[in-house]
Amino acid sequence: MLTPLVDTLKQLRYQIAHIEDDTLIQEYPELNAYLSTLNHDVPRALEDIEFLYQFLYVYGRKSEATFNRFRNELERFYLWSWNFKQMSVFDLRREDIEAYVEFVVDPDSNWVSNSVQWRFKDKQGVRCVNIAWRPFVYKENGLSQQTFAAMFTALNVFYKFAILEEKTFANFVPVVKKNSPYLITESQIKLPDTLSNLQWEYVFGVTRDYCDAKPELERNLFVLACLKGLYLRISELSERPQWSPVMSHFWQDPDGFWYIRVMGKGNKLRDVTLSEDFIVYLRRYREYRGLPALPRVDEPYPIVHKLRGQGGMNVRQIRRIVQQSFDLAIESLKQDGFSDESEQLEAATAHWLRHTGATHDAQHRPLKHLSEDLGHAKIATTDQIYIQTNIKDRAKSGAKRKL
Repeated sequence: MLTPLVDTLKQLRYQIAHIEDDTLIQEYPELNAYLSTLNHDVPRALEDIEFLYQFLYVYGRKSEATFNRFRNELERFYLWSWNFKQMSVFDLRREDIEAYVEFVVDPDSNWVSNSVQWRFKDKQGVRCVNIAWRPFVYKENGLSQQTFAAMFTALNVFYKFAILEEKTFANFVPVVKKNSPYLITESQIKLPDTLSNLQWEYVFGVTRDYCDAKPELERNLFVLACLKGLYLRISELSERPQWSPVMSHFWQDPDGFWYIRVMGKGNKLRDVTLSEDFIVYLRRYREYRGLPALPRVDEPYPIVHKLRGQGGMNVRQIRRIVQQSFDLAIESLKQDGFSDESEQLEAATAHWLRHTGATHDAQHRPLKHLSEDLGHAKIATTDQIYIQTNIKDRAKSGAKRKL
C-alpha cells in the first residue's frame, strides 16, 4: 500500500515531535510501520523524512498554499526515490532525477487516483492512512507546462536548502531542467485574463441591483469593488494565521487621501490608494454593517465579515461569494441574449477582477503608481503583464510592412 508521508500543515509539528521522540507509532502507526520496513533497503529513510519535515516547516511558515505545493511535489519524489531506486534522495545523481521526470510524465497506474483525497483520516485519536490516496491525480490532457515548472521549482528549492544545511553538496535539478524535452520555452504574447466591459457591468450592476431585495449582497458588492477597484488578491482580503484584515487598516493621510494597508505575497505590507469611487462603496458597505461612514484608526472589525459567527472570512469563503455574483451575472447575460459573453464568464475566476482593474487603469495611470498599488517588486513586471510596451511597438511597426 502506498503510504503518504506528510499530513496537513497543522499536523506537521506533531509529526516533527514524534520523529524526534521516536513516538511516531502512537499517532501514525501505519506510517511508522512503512518507515520501519524501509530500513533494510534505504537505511537513511528516517534521516530523509526528518529533513523533509524540517524543510516543509520552514517554507510552510510563509503560507499554507506554499506548504501544500512543496508537500505534493516532494512527497511523491521521496516515495519514488525510496520505492524505485531504493536510495536516499541525497544519493540521487543527475540521471536519477532525469528518470524521475520520465516517471512524472508517465507514472505507474497504481500511483494515480481519479480525485484528490485526504492523506490521513482521524480514528479515535490515531491518524490512519486513507487507502484511496495516491501521489498523482489523473489529468485527461496530461501534465501542463505549469505543472512541470512547479515540479522543477520545488526540487530546486529543496536541494538549494539542503546545500545550505550541509545535507548535500550537489544540485542537479538546474541541469536536468535546462535539458528537459518536456519544458517548452515560451515567447508568445500573453494577455492577462480579464472581464469585458459588458461582463463587468453585469457582474457589478446585477449584484448592486439585487442588494435591495437581498441586503446581504452588499458584502458581495464591496468584495467586488476591492478586487477590481483596488487590484487586491483574494488572499489579501482573507484571514490568515499571520494577518487579519480589519477596518483600521484603512487610513487617511494629512492631505485627505485614503489608503488600505494589506499583506501581499511574501508577507510584504503595502499601502494601496483608494479612489473616490471606491470611497462611495466603502461608505455604503459600512452603513449596511451599522458602522460610522468612514473607518477609525482603532476599529477591530474584520473588513469582510461572516454573516454567522465571529471574525473574517477565509479564501474559500470569499471565492464563493464572488462566484455567487458571477452566477447572477451569467444568468442575466443569458436572459438578455448575450450568450457568448455568458459562456466566457463561466470560465472566469475571482483573480480576473484584479487583472480587469489593472488592465483598465493602465491606460491612464502612471506605470510606477500602478505597479506600487499592485504590489509588484519590479515595474517591468507591470509593463510586461498590463502595458506590454514592446509588443505594441512591435505590432505598430509590423503593421506597416509592405508585401
